Amino acid sequence: MSVVADRAFTTRATLQRVEDGDPSVGMGIYAAVLHALGLLDGLATMADVSADTQGQILGAGQLPKRVRLARKGKEDV
Repeated sequence: MSVVADRAFTTRATLQRVEDGDPSVGMGIYAAVLHALGLLDGLATMADVSADTQGQILGAGQLPKRVRLARKGKEDV
């Protein structure tokens, strides 16, 4: 654990917070840890919106069901 923390230029306590999934840890620290583990290439895949099917389902649920366009009145012509 200390070797990974040294290679990621962070402390063991911060590395422990990364392992615990602490949301207050910055993305730069996560990227440094992934780099130290040789997994940095996976970051682009993880952040790819097209691969997030659950996020797409949740986002689609927030879209309006029907959109109505405003009619042009006599003033708009």
